[in-house]
Amino acid sequence: MVDKGIEHLVSARKSLKLSLEKSKALGLSLEKIGPRLDEINQRLPSLEAAVRPIRAQKDALAAVGGHINRAVVPATAVLKVFDAIHGLEKSLSDPQSDLPGYLGVLKRLEEALMFLGENCGMAIQWLADIVEYLEDHKVADSRFISNLKKALEHLRELQMNEERGCLDGGLLEAALDRLEIEFRRLLTENSVPLPMSSSPLPGEQACIAPSPLPVAVIQKLQAILGRLIANNRLDKCISIYIEVRSSNVRASLQALNLDYLEISVSEFNDVLSIEGHIAQWGKHLEFAVKHLFEAEYKLCNDVFERLGLDVWMSCFAKIAAQAGILAFLQFGKTVTESKKDPIKLLKLLDIFASLNKLRLDFNRLFGGGACAEIQNLTRDLIRRVIEGACEIFWELSVQVELQRQVPPPPDGSVPKLVIFIADYCNKLLGDDYKSILTQVLVIERSWKHEKFQERLLIGELLSLMRSVELNLDKWSKAYEDAVLSSIFLMNNHWHLYKHLKGTKLGSLLGDSWLREHEQYKEYYSAIFLRESWGKLPSLLSREGLILFSGGRATARDLVKKRLKAFNEAFDDMYKKQSNWVILDKDLREKTCQVIVQAIVPVYRSYMQNYGPLVEQDASASKYAKYTAQSLEKMLNSLFQPKPVKYGSFKVRQSSGKFNNGVTDHSTSPVAK
Repeated sequence: MVDKGIEHLVSARKSLKLSLEKSKALGLSLEKIGPRLDEINQRLPSLEAAVRPIRAQKDALAAVGGHINRAVVPATAVLKVFDAIHGLEKSLSDPQSDLPGYLGVLKRLEEALMFLGENCGMAIQWLADIVEYLEDHKVADSRFISNLKKALEHLRELQMNEERGCLDGGLLEAALDRLEIEFRRLLTENSVPLPMSSSPLPGEQACIAPSPLPVAVIQKLQAILGRLIANNRLDKCISIYIEVRSSNVRASLQALNLDYLEISVSEFNDVLSIEGHIAQWGKHLEFAVKHLFEAEYKLCNDVFERLGLDVWMSCFAKIAAQAGILAFLQFGKTVTESKKDPIKLLKLLDIFASLNKLRLDFNRLFGGGACAEIQNLTRDLIRRVIEGACEIFWELSVQVELQRQVPPPPDGSVPKLVIFIADYCNKLLGDDYKSILTQVLVIERSWKHEKFQERLLIGELLSLMRSVELNLDKWSKAYEDAVLSSIFLMNNHWHLYKHLKGTKLGSLLGDSWLREHEQYKEYYSAIFLRESWGKLPSLLSREGLILFSGGRATARDLVKKRLKAFNEAFDDMYKKQSNWVILDKDLREKTCQVIVQAIVPVYRSYMQNYGPLVEQDASASKYAKYTAQSLEKMLNSLFQPKPVKYGSFKVRQSSGKFNNGVTDHSTSPVAK
């Protein structure tokens, strides 16, 4: 019994040991199988998705094929076109070397992108239909469906935001940028400042190129414009064109030294100080309008003709404004804002003449709606010029009358006012100004709904001369010395006669008026001689000296006394009249000759007869002070004009009233 029990224990022990060994082997096996189970576990979702269609309904699986086929056809076409687009990138040559070829490839690129734009949406929609079908019929895994939806949403966003740019990776935009660069290059390299002369000789025309751009260049510009306009880049093209062409016009004008156009009213005292600038302004404006802006006008029409009148006229208006036409008009306005001055009237007439000469050109070049700013500034300038000129003209007589309060010249010469007005009136009646002044006055009267007649112009100028005559009468009475007053009147009557005879103003005044002034000159010349030098010969009286009735000593004393009186009177008169002036050379020489004839022969005869009586005396030099020759020389040196400045009386406004002053200038004389 015991033995059987032991056998059972041994058998159990062996069985347990065998089980332990199997368990140990199984544990080792499980350790090796664990990673593989993890791998299988990870692959189960994909395996599940792979076998899902097998688990899907049969009719759903059958329909998937049709949906896929419908989407694949346009998607394949889109992909082929997309590949072709990137193939075109290699075909885009340099537009400078082969513009037609470049434009041809660019057009093909545009067509390809248009195809993509039209078909991408359809391909995306069909792909969306497939995704929706897969989702509805649970043919695909949900995560797979989600990823497809995200991809489709991204495609839609790209299509909505910037379809072409994203479809071709920016290839078209880059190609168009290069085309703009070529547009600028063609303009820049062919926009050469026109050669010109700031002071051409009479009869010469400044050198102007027959056309601002060659025909071949214009054709290239138009071809480039066609492609850029098709891609909504017209504004950029116009901007480039305006920048280059306006810069070219400015460069052309720089040779004329137009810095004076920037001058302000505060930088000059009166119009006369910028007279040279005003003269140049008219020539420069004519050159700019008739040549530079005329060329730009034609070129804008040639380049942008196909786009319509509004486009190219707007382009031209901006070029004209940026190139400097506004500066020309502003300078004219600055002149109108300067101080009133009779010379200003002439300068305003010069400005009006320049504008009137260019009137038809202005109307044609700047008549469109795009040039409204230029039109407004031009009309304003013309209005200012006409109103300013008329205001000065109608006030001239009043201003001359106000000059009566100014003292006459202390040397008895011709007042600068008399010289100025005589010359001024002849200028206004001359060929250069009469027709212009008449036109200005006609326009001014028409604004007031009044009719202008030429007699008004003539009457105003005659009234001006009457005011001058009244001034002379008033001034002559202002001298305390009657002899100086006679010199003054002799000077002025002769000046009016001599300087108006044979002139247009003299013809208006008439021969009788001129003869009257000539006679007045003779009259006051006689008075001058009688009341001054004519009194000296009587001081050399021979009374009491004939036969020496009182003895030689008595005669000597008498001669000394009379020579002393003569010398004192001569010295006093000579000293006084040495400061007097006779401006006219002929009148001065004639007057001196008359004095010499009145004095020297009497003195020579007297000294020949009675000079020996005093020449032996120790104090002979006190009495025989002059020789006949020295007297003649001294008398012929009288009345010489001093260096003078010329000016124009100013018209200043203060507290609503006009006051007069005198300004020294270099050309136009005026009274002090």
